[in-house]
Amino acid sequence: MTREPRSRSGQSRRPGRAGRDAPAADDTPIIHGVVPPRDVLLRFIADHPEQASKREIAKAFGLKGEARVELKALLKSFEEDGLLEKRRKSLVRPGALPPVAVLDITTRDVDGELIGRPAEWLDDAGVAPAVLIRQSGGPRKDKAPVAGLGDRVLAKIFPAKERGGPAYTGRVIKVLDKKKNSGMGVFRSMPGGNGRILPIDRRGEEMDVDAEFTAGAKDGDLVEIDVVRIGRFGLPRAQIKGVIGSVASEKAISMIAIHAHGIPYIFPDAVIREAEAAGPASMSHREDWRSLPLITIDPADAKDHDDAVHAEPDTSPDNPGGVIVTVAIADVSYYVRPKSALDREALKRGNSVYFPDRVVPMLPERISNDLCSLKEGVDRPALAVRMVFSKEGRKAGHTFHRVMMKSAAKLSYQQAQAAIDGAPDDKTGPILETILKPLWEAYRIMTIGRNRRQPLELDMPERKILLKPDGTVDRVFVPPRLDAHKLIEEMMIQANVSAAETLEKKKQVLVYRVHDAPSLAKQETLREFLQTLDISLVKGGNMRSNHFNGVLAKAKDTPFEQMVNQMVLRSQSQAIYSPENIGHFGLNLMKYAHFTSPIRRYADLIVHRALVGSLGLGEGGITPDEEAALDDIAAEISTFERRAMAAERDTVDRLIAHHLAARLGEEFDGRVSGVTKAGLFVTLPEYGADGFVPISMLGQDYFIYDEAHQALSGEKTGLGYRLGDEVRVKLAEAVPLAGALRFDMVSEGRKMPTAVRSFHKSGRRKGSAPRRQPGTRPPRGRR
Repeated sequence: MTREPRSRSGQSRRPGRAGRDAPAADDTPIIHGVVPPRDVLLRFIADHPEQASKREIAKAFGLKGEARVELKALLKSFEEDGLLEKRRKSLVRPGALPPVAVLDITTRDVDGELIGRPAEWLDDAGVAPAVLIRQSGGPRKDKAPVAGLGDRVLAKIFPAKERGGPAYTGRVIKVLDKKKNSGMGVFRSMPGGNGRILPIDRRGEEMDVDAEFTAGAKDGDLVEIDVVRIGRFGLPRAQIKGVIGSVASEKAISMIAIHAHGIPYIFPDAVIREAEAAGPASMSHREDWRSLPLITIDPADAKDHDDAVHAEPDTSPDNPGGVIVTVAIADVSYYVRPKSALDREALKRGNSVYFPDRVVPMLPERISNDLCSLKEGVDRPALAVRMVFSKEGRKAGHTFHRVMMKSAAKLSYQQAQAAIDGAPDDKTGPILETILKPLWEAYRIMTIGRNRRQPLELDMPERKILLKPDGTVDRVFVPPRLDAHKLIEEMMIQANVSAAETLEKKKQVLVYRVHDAPSLAKQETLREFLQTLDISLVKGGNMRSNHFNGVLAKAKDTPFEQMVNQMVLRSQSQAIYSPENIGHFGLNLMKYAHFTSPIRRYADLIVHRALVGSLGLGEGGITPDEEAALDDIAAEISTFERRAMAAERDTVDRLIAHHLAARLGEEFDGRVSGVTKAGLFVTLPEYGADGFVPISMLGQDYFIYDEAHQALSGEKTGLGYRLGDEVRVKLAEAVPLAGALRFDMVSEGRKMPTAVRSFHKSGRRKGSAPRRQPGTRPPRGRR
């Protein structure tokens, strides 16, 4: 499991107000008095909307005379190409927000920050961009308007400085309309027809509902509410505006997360009509590959199949011992065209969201499970890449093709692996020698290249929840990590690399999957921690993934192996989407773009369109409007990805809390997964569930927090707990709707190492005093 990299040379600089000595976003030198290159000019307009008039642009770059005439012509060409549009006296990118806008604050992000969107937005302009609301600060903070969830505000708009979140930040100028707070809860009937709303999150509070505002809700229903009154005394009062269904129903737990995180889950009628009207793809601009025995290898319960693979020896005398690997991906770009209803809805969702009991798809089933799914024995359109590898695992070349294919077999990971391991069945037996063994030989060769590249190799097992028919938890288990999984993963990675390489060679803008190197601050925190285990980590700004692999190797098969894996994971940056390529630190790749899952990720659909357009492969290519909006699109889909991760995690937490709610007072084996000033996070390996042990429940001693050692240790006894310690805990409280577990510590603390004990004598470090406040959950990430 890896996160995903940032420019090794640091942030790029951009033209400032003077513009005299400032290089461009890509470090292209600016010559004062000379019209800048097209990309530099577009970047300046995007980053400086307040200076986007012709006069201000000329001033910023010091343009006079003939240079101003040239600038005017260039800006006019941008308008004709659809890269810019004129609003009053300013030029903006299509779909860009003006310097001041009216926003509706609609939700919060995973960190609790307010998110707003334009109050007015045309449907054909795509999804309305998100704006991270910054409450005004500084010396006049007490006089600044304070906005809240549901408010309509007038805000000053700024391009976001940080990648991976909303494309804009906004500072509230004025609150135009204080709207009713809304939310969700569980309805409980009370005597007299009144009701009470129980909260579904950890920080919520109960609310009363008068009989006339219950909207027919029954006891145990999950409901949407508006808060109508908050007084100085008594509980807040609410009215129910919608009944979602019984909280005891099979899919109520995931519905809580869907509503709480604002995930679109109902397709509009126009989207369904467009999907149902779609028909089979034509052979126009396609090669006929139906005789090539491509196969799909997926989870046994997969309903959509967006990738198929094939491998064969390379017969070229120039590549002895080499192999040809073919990866074919569902041609979603043929069906989902820019600015169509399907496209607008797909961008609004950003990605499919996977819960233990359901999937919220990015595209309707007619597209995802039918027309684009590479079904066995059925003609299906695909975008394919054919890659040539030497016997040393080096990629010698690749080509892209738009094809019509027919899958020769649909296999599960376990089915394919069993055949290779000597237990073929009726389906895998006939294709073992001709299809499966060549695939495994290609994987063996590709592994040579992977080992040479040394991507980050974290050992963080992924747990899976198996549900009963009624939607409750049956068991939690760690699926075995098979070579079949690794084979598909490596072939997909190489296909993604090929896509990025081709588009760069064509000078085609695209959305990269990037993963920054760990920040120097995070490196130092990890370095201090590792020193307590006598493990060293190199210093300097040229950190590579193999440096972390060396650390993980030293910790392997030691009592602190899991602890080191967790700390290395926490040190990593978050992988995001960006039109600016900074490489992928975790995979140790300099060119990487998501290409292999367009059914479930909008980023991949953008890459498909870019390939179709730049290679002249027919209809469905990327448009100038899309190219101009890639910054915003990348920011949006990065935000939606984090939204999906948070919703998936919350659902798992709630399911496990429901599962364990009947076992209060029981003891469990756990492992310390987080250490804070307020207490310990403890994970139950058997269930993959996290719970909290408040510092007050650790014992009678005065416990002191040592960040470097990730420990809480008693001031008098010297006994304490460190990250990774195996402990015994008792379940004291479970709040299923909030997904919260609280434990009491049963295990006695162990004697802290000398370094930790000497820490007490030398005085507490800044911020070491314990405080009774909640900590934060250890971060998680995705490749």
